[in-house]
Amino acid sequence: MMEEETLKRRTELPRPNVSAEEAKVVLSEHYGLSGDLIELGSQQDQNYRVDTDEGRFVLKICRMEYARLELEAQNAALRHVGAKPDAPKVPSVVPAVNGEEIVTAVVGEEPYQFRLLSYLDGVPLTRRKHLPEETVAALGDVAGRLAVALQDLDHPGLDRELQWDLRRAGPVALHLLSTMTDVELRKRIAEAMVGAMRRVQPLVPELRLQTIHQDVTDDNVVSRAEASGRLVPEGVIDFGDVLKGWVVADLAVTCASLLHHAAGDPFFILPAVKAFHAVCPLTGPELKALWPLIVARAGVLVASTEQQLEIDPDNTYVQGNAAHEREIFDVAVSVPFQLMDHAIHQAVGKETEQAAPELEGRLLPDIDPASVGIVDLSLLGPHLPADRWHYEDTEALLLQSAARAAGAAATRYSEFRLTETRLLQAKAPQTFALHVDLCLHGQTPVHAPFAGRVQQRGGKLILSTDGLHLHLLGVDPADTEEVTVEAGVRIGVIFGDSEKVGFMRVQLCTEADIDPPPFAAAHQREAWRALCPSPAQFLGFDCDAAPPAAVELLERRRRHFARPQKNYYRQPPQIERGWKEHLFDVEGRAYLDMVNNVTILGHGHPRLSAAVGRQWSLLNTNSRFHYAAVTEFSERLAELAPEGLDTVFLVNSGSEANDLSIRLAWAYSGARNMLSLLEAYHGWTVASDAVSTSIADNPEALTTRPDWVHPVVSPNTYRGPFRGEGSTRDYVETVAQKLKELDEKDASLAGFICECVYGNAGGIPLPPGYLEAVYAMVRGKGGVCIADEVQVGYGRLGHYFWGFEEQGVVPDIITVAKGMGNGHPLGAVITRREIADALEKEGYFFSSAGGSPVSCVVGLTVLDILHDEALQEHARTVGDHLKARLEALGERVPIIGAVHGIGLYLGVEFIRDRETLEPATEETAAICNRLLELGVIMQPTGDHLNVLKIKPPLCLSRESADFFADMLARVLEEGW
Repeated sequence: MMEEETLKRRTELPRPNVSAEEAKVVLSEHYGLSGDLIELGSQQDQNYRVDTDEGRFVLKICRMEYARLELEAQNAALRHVGAKPDAPKVPSVVPAVNGEEIVTAVVGEEPYQFRLLSYLDGVPLTRRKHLPEETVAALGDVAGRLAVALQDLDHPGLDRELQWDLRRAGPVALHLLSTMTDVELRKRIAEAMVGAMRRVQPLVPELRLQTIHQDVTDDNVVSRAEASGRLVPEGVIDFGDVLKGWVVADLAVTCASLLHHAAGDPFFILPAVKAFHAVCPLTGPELKALWPLIVARAGVLVASTEQQLEIDPDNTYVQGNAAHEREIFDVAVSVPFQLMDHAIHQAVGKETEQAAPELEGRLLPDIDPASVGIVDLSLLGPHLPADRWHYEDTEALLLQSAARAAGAAATRYSEFRLTETRLLQAKAPQTFALHVDLCLHGQTPVHAPFAGRVQQRGGKLILSTDGLHLHLLGVDPADTEEVTVEAGVRIGVIFGDSEKVGFMRVQLCTEADIDPPPFAAAHQREAWRALCPSPAQFLGFDCDAAPPAAVELLERRRRHFARPQKNYYRQPPQIERGWKEHLFDVEGRAYLDMVNNVTILGHGHPRLSAAVGRQWSLLNTNSRFHYAAVTEFSERLAELAPEGLDTVFLVNSGSEANDLSIRLAWAYSGARNMLSLLEAYHGWTVASDAVSTSIADNPEALTTRPDWVHPVVSPNTYRGPFRGEGSTRDYVETVAQKLKELDEKDASLAGFICECVYGNAGGIPLPPGYLEAVYAMVRGKGGVCIADEVQVGYGRLGHYFWGFEEQGVVPDIITVAKGMGNGHPLGAVITRREIADALEKEGYFFSSAGGSPVSCVVGLTVLDILHDEALQEHARTVGDHLKARLEALGERVPIIGAVHGIGLYLGVEFIRDRETLEPATEETAAICNRLLELGVIMQPTGDHLNVLKIKPPLCLSRESADFFADMLARVLEEGW
């Protein structure tokens, strides 16, 4: 009773009321220090940061209602942890001039207790809305190491009455709720607290007691910022709640503080749980108590804040925390206790095997299991061609069709259904099926597969026995009352006419008070599977889908696929399907594809697929045979080029096209020396790699060029040596100087190759008039001018079909690939007849697939679709809209230095400083990883890997462009 009265009094205490000027007097008189004071947030203490010539400190002010012995215990804990080599960083206690660690001083007419601590520098996590998994895990590790460090600390001041002690959460909540005026919130908190305490109470005797910090939260942990901007927790402050308590309560407090960073997903805490358990292993009862204690902490937080604001309405610290504490509570009560119990056990590798339900009979004994047709609704299932997956009635129509053929049909349990995929969603959809849908004749009898109680709830018929509940939807019950039945008894029939088909949903659940969802998100599937096991045993046929094996597949890839062939992302999703500008992984997650300039039309185009299929069924051979498609495609390409460029070579890739263009320059000019631009990329063949100087693609590019390659200064008007008006002249002069050096060596020139928009550097346009001047000088030296349009040409720029059109020039050779085949290996070199013929003295040219009938049909169909769907115009309008949105974002967010490019070849360049233009390389990689989490495929480019390369399929919708801009804004505002 005494403890409860103490707790009640403490919950009603306002903060100390000591002004900065009054605190300065205490600081001077007792510590001999002077400096600037800035108030720090606190709920019931008052804290000032003190900046002095001797260093930075924290002055802590406490009311006299807290016993001196408690403050001595806090100091003892700081010293104890500070002496442990493996413990997190903590502040040190600074004694007063007289040697005392706790000073009592009267301010106004009220005495207070003062302490001075060293200042622990770092960044708090509280205001960083998004925390990556690594940071969450690091926070759990810090909490675990601190718990270990405190295990052997004992002090009489640790046995104290504190409202935050989760051992007393029940009575504290009861007191706080008694004064709450928000009736609805009070009811929600009361229900949550009752549920939590009911689960904790039987475990109490087995919960270990020791000294704990009790407040290792995102607010009380300081972090160092890595180069990427990611925060790494490494120190703990504010030992004001240290006491003797449950070890697991320490982790519960930490996890609860994470929930307002979780974007509504309680599984967000699991990396912290796993990391804590790795350094401070929890027992079975502690693991079972963890989630109920998290819920209890959330309830006490909200209730306490409501009361504190009534007592101290001007407390800005409490006001600032109110919203995210309400969010913590909302997330904590959003899922069943049992679900999180399974998830927590699975996270630490302690999940126990579920006993298989005992078979007593079949649910549908009148149906022959062998006759049931299984409908595959997965990503690679045969029943979902083209875009059929996103039609609203697809599942029902496919089930009906299969049932007509077989008599009965069923979907699969544990299948990731493509039909549940949603486009342009930041949150992973719930695609994992926890049930089986069946299509049967109406009036088909339904029998009890086991003995139990039958009841109706929420439109379902539910058969229950101990630890197992069978939920049936679409069944007309045999009895409207709750009854007890034996196994094999008929409990209903399928709704509908016996001459027509009806539908039934079958789902199992191990918990009586849970109404299970039909689907789960991929990352929650194992916990939900534990609650909702497969009903296959009761149905009598195999309806379980095999799980995807993305991790094992990646390991197999790495065993046999050569290491230089990299993949995107450290933990890449397994992508097996695409549609328009969207990609889908095997778990049914849709990603917006913002990098695939290869698939210029978009993924899965039915017109292209049909054309390719037809040609494959007719003929595919090599271009030395005579057939129509190679003639028609060559004509079409020549028509797209400027007048005079009328001769076409068909090849397999952009690398091959650029390699061939260099050979043509050598053959036509009789010379060998080539000019190329720094920061450029042209391919991986010997010749195309030789003229590539991008160190992002080859770190040794600048020191390994052959002697016939002569790189010139990159005309990068954003970060190059010359910027602004007049830069064209300066960049042209660097080319003139290089040509002069060749003249001095009496070395003739074969040609000059460059991208007409700096693609690999991030879509940076060349300065006005640059190519006109350079082309004239090159031609004056007998060289040919090669326009590498592999990445930027073919309508991608929107305003121009070819990149060189922006510069108002005509090259001697055009190279193109990537988009012209929409992913099929196809490239081309377009040039003048005399340049092409010069190669014949070296023999004939041949490319196996470049001019094949299938390749030519692909090329022709792509051109037809580009025209018929007006994709160049679409690239212009959507690209201009997207660029405007990105530029507007850049005005708000300083990390964006520039937005480059035009049409749908754009680049967002990230920098750390707008004066020095220091590249934000690590940040860019982290931003791309965060975008993947939000459903966007994005990768960095440029020599510094600090530019987002935005080059999506040209069918990109305005809605998709806005989704990308919104997600990028979210990342830059919330953190990565």
